[in-house]
Amino acid sequence: MSWERPSRRVRELIRRGAEIALDPPAEWLAELDTATLAGENRRQVAEDPVLAAALKRTNRSNLLGWASANVRAPGERVPADLGEAPLAFARDLIRRGLDESALDAYRTGQGVALRLWMRIVFSLTSDPDELRELTDVSCRSISAFVDDTVAAISVQMTREREQLTRGTHAERLETVTLLLDGAPITTARAEQRLGYRLSGEHTAAIVWSDDALGDLDRVADVLASAAGDSRPLTVLASAATRWVWVHGSPDLDVLRAGVARFPAVRVALGSSALDADGFRRSHLDAVTVQRMLARLASPQQLATHEEVELVALLTTDAERADRFVRRTLGALTGDSEAVEALRAFIAAQCNATEAAAALYVHRNTLLRRLARAEKLLPRPLEHNLVHVGVALEVHRW
Repeated sequence: MSWERPSRRVRELIRRGAEIALDPPAEWLAELDTATLAGENRRQVAEDPVLAAALKRTNRSNLLGWASANVRAPGERVPADLGEAPLAFARDLIRRGLDESALDAYRTGQGVALRLWMRIVFSLTSDPDELRELTDVSCRSISAFVDDTVAAISVQMTREREQLTRGTHAERLETVTLLLDGAPITTARAEQRLGYRLSGEHTAAIVWSDDALGDLDRVADVLASAAGDSRPLTVLASAATRWVWVHGSPDLDVLRAGVARFPAVRVALGSSALDADGFRRSHLDAVTVQRMLARLASPQQLATHEEVELVALLTTDAERADRFVRRTLGALTGDSEAVEALRAFIAAQCNATEAAAALYVHRNTLLRRLARAEKLLPRPLEHNLVHVGVALEVHRW
């Protein structure tokens, strides 16, 4: 397609603006991410930490790709972005059963990026003729770039869908999806397709990582070993995510020690439950744990549903939960030793001897830390024990 080059002066302005866009302020990126994750078509993406992170990486790839191209060849048509991040996002959408409607995030991002680019444009020149040409070229360039990228990504999604429908992965993911949705598939048929027994006790886990994709299956093996299950079920939910089921309950001490060898991988563990309904319930519990960890930007590598069920309920509105913690704990949150001492004390039902043993410290050391905690709390502990205990659990995660 023919592409009219702008004037030399406007090409120079575009180059200068693109150099600025290569180092965007953090608030611009946050605005772009918030906009592209909003809307009903992107709800499933926004609720999934792995997909949301993939979309954010795609936003940066698109922004930096367009800006870099205009530094090299200002005003020229920018090729579609088919880099690693957009292609990985496309694959993950298909593997989660989502369709091209999620790509309207590109259109939303286009609007935000154009508005932010206009801020740069109007900082470069005040000449009306230059602004007119610069604005026209910019709108055409960004629009063509997004159109070309969406078209190319759609083609990639079609190919990915065709590949999945020819493989055993598609059958396994389809069967698991039917079970999770409560669809009328017989237990015998599901077990045949999965190679996994649905009777008895199950524990589900979600294993994911933004970086160490090669370690995901290793962590799934650690989970199976901790449960003593030689025939676990592992489903490739996306390039960066595994859904895992094991029979029985894993030994948490063994699991934590094993997972710690792979620090870039995170694990959300569901509750243990029975039969086909337990297979479904345990997975949904693991989803709740994963979403809570993402919502709170928690640093914890592994979390179980049993540990976080109360916190998950309390932090559905993260902003209100944050206010509750600040109001209840006050300055205590700035003293990590006092926080851990008080949390252990409450967990031991206010038994100082047991709390000291749990922390491997002398009882007098614990008492000094508790005294510090008491001074830092906004209200006396004896009048606010339940609220403080709950706030400490939220703060922990």
